[in-house]
Formats: sequence, C-alpha cells, structure tokens
Amino acid sequence: MKILSAFAAAGALAPAMALGLGVRIPDQNAAATARGNAFAATADNASAVYYNPAGITQFDGISVLVGAYSISLNVDVELDAPGSSSFGNTNNEQQFAPQFFASWKLKDLPLALGFGVYAPFGFAMEYPDRTAFRALARKGKIEYLTFNPVLAWQVTDTLSVAIGANINTAETTLERGVLAPGDSFRFKGNGTSFGFNAGLLWKPHPMHSFGVNYRSASNIEFDGISRLQYDGFTVPTPFGPFPVPGVRREDNATVDFDFPQNVVLGYSFRPTENWNFEFNWDWTDWDTLNDLVLNQKSGDVILPFGWKSSAFYEFGLTRKFGNGLRASVGYIYSENSSPNATFNPIVPDSNRNIYSIGFGQSLDHVNWDVAYQYAHGPARNIDNGTTADGTYRFDSHAITFSLGYQF
Repeated sequence: MKILSAFAAAGALAPAMALGLGVRIPDQNAAATARGNAFAATADNASAVYYNPAGITQFDGISVLVGAYSISLNVDVELDAPGSSSFGNTNNEQQFAPQFFASWKLKDLPLALGFGVYAPFGFAMEYPDRTAFRALARKGKIEYLTFNPVLAWQVTDTLSVAIGANINTAETTLERGVLAPGDSFRFKGNGTSFGFNAGLLWKPHPMHSFGVNYRSASNIEFDGISRLQYDGFTVPTPFGPFPVPGVRREDNATVDFDFPQNVVLGYSFRPTENWNFEFNWDWTDWDTLNDLVLNQKSGDVILPFGWKSSAFYEFGLTRKFGNGLRASVGYIYSENSSPNATFNPIVPDSNRNIYSIGFGQSLDHVNWDVAYQYAHGPARNIDNGTTADGTYRFDSHAITFSLGYQF
C-alpha cells in the first residue's frame, strides 16, 4: 500500500508545481501596462522600483504610488480523447495583484531611496473535476509577494545606477486527481527567499534614453503538508475479487527550487517632449526549470519539466496632451516557455499576442492611470499520447489602475 500511495502522489503533484513557477506577472503599474510594459528606459514614476530602480533619481521629493492589476483568464480546451467534450476552465473570477511603491530623492544629494511591495508571480488555474486529464492537472494557486528596498545613485547628469534587495514570501496550494472523481492529492506549503535587483538609466540626449533592469534568481523552499485521499476499490483476479482499501494520509513535504533570473533592455526615443516611443527586450531564464524533488516521508517524487528560456518583445507609445493628460498604446509578443513534449494543462503556455491601451493625467501633486489589456494565445495542438492531447486556446482580459501622490 505504501508503494501504491507513493505512485499516486508522484502522479498527482508533478505538473501542478509548474503553476508556482511558470506564471510571471510583469504588469506592476497602469502607466507601464498601457505601454506594453516598455518602461525600463522611461521609469518616470515610483514603480521604477520594479521596472528600473535607477529611474527614481528622476524626480525630487517623496512619491507614493498604489494600484492593482486585475485579470480574468479563460482556457478553451478541445480534447482528442473519445467522448471528451470541449470546455473552458471554470476559474474565470477576477484575480488581483496589489502594488505599492514609494521613493524619496534626498535633498542636495545625488541619492534616492525607494521601496516596493508587489506580486511578480501568482494567479490560479482550475479545471472541472470530471475532466479527462484530471489525473494530470486539476487546480493550483500561488500567492507571492516581494518586499523591495532600493538605493539609487545619480552618477552624472545623464547616468544613474541602482541596487535593491528582494525579500519574497509565497504560499501555494496544488491539487490533482488520483483514480476517480472526488479523490485528490493536495499539497499546501509556504516559504521565503532572498535575491536582488539592479538597474541602469542612461540619457545621453533628450531624445534618447537607455535602460537596463536585472532581477536575480532566488531559491525558495515550500514547506508544508501533502494529503492523499482516495476510496477503496476492488480488482478482479483469477482467484476472485481483491479489495484495495482506501487511503487517507498526510505527510510533511517540501520542494526546493529556484525562481529564474530575468534581464530587461530598453530604448526610448522622444522626438519631441510630447511623444515617447519605447522598445524593451525582457528575457526570463526558464531554462533552469528542469527536475524538482518533492521530499516526503512516504517517498521522494521527481518532478520533470524541461522548460526553456523565453522573452517578451515589448513596444510602447505615449502621447502627451494639455492639462497633463496622456494616452498610451502597447503591444507584447510573448514567447512560449513550455515545449510540446512537457506541456501540461495546469500551465497552458503558448506564444501570445498582448495588446493594451490606457489613459492618465499628471497634476501638481496627484497622478492617475488606467489601462486595459487583452491577451490571445492562438490554438496550440498537443499530441503526446496522453489524456491531455487536444487543442488549447487562451484569452485574458485585464484592467489595472494606479494612483500617485507627489509630496
């Protein structure tokens, strides 16, 4: 029975861990989201703590910015298995990621301090319990928060550099089916990790600006409890029915892994004071996501992934008008990180086109921005000889807002 339980646990957890690793949230400010997150070479509000901490040297005094990113996900699935029907994932509720940023340019000194609290990873996915691939993927959720103090130095009138510390805390709940609807393997754990971020902003000419943003990899260990439960059943044999008793088991469990590093390179072109064009290349080192090990008393479980590094190609345009008003549009091409051979429905990754539009205003002390974002993942066909074979289509709608105050 211990061997049967160990195999059930292995099958139940493996793909679900990708939810905690594969979902990055690059949208940390409405003004940046409206521009397709092409913001590293602009970084002209307090959210620069995330996008490029060197940018906080650009404005004097104290700046505070609060906001939220709200998204609704939909995955349409058409399975190849006989008798399977098309469906969308049932978790279409709005999901929220909070944002808080503050900066302080020290008087008469070329130094600035910044602080941010934000969610660079997160969100959830859930499928119906009677889904044909329930033994591969059922549901998962992660809540991830980063606390990020930074220090920036204006080296010259045109060059600033910065470095900061990342203190990360996360909690995850992961579940999938085992044998039949109603049973499950569930893991819930939490942990902390530490890393750093750094930035460079160079403005050699009023028309040209260059930005570099780096975020280090960080190691985190989720420490928690795994729960395996399924009902008893009977196996027919030549010697008569063989009863297999049900299981209700809890184990202390841990899984240790690295969140990836990422690098952003940005260029901003400003032909006049009222126009800002920017392009960013935003690369994430998903290639480090290979095999993980779930450690538990009933037996260790190897979790294979084989992900690959990928990039966002981000384009943004902002036009300023009178009375401090502005309008922005953006586009992102997002590369797929999960190869077909290791695809799992719990992270229905694909190449995606992401479009955005937004409006904002800067007054004497107050500034605000709102943005809408739509993402579309074209049909992705999976043929790996599993119950998850089929066609997957992805869409999402997001709204984000930010409100700032300058002291």
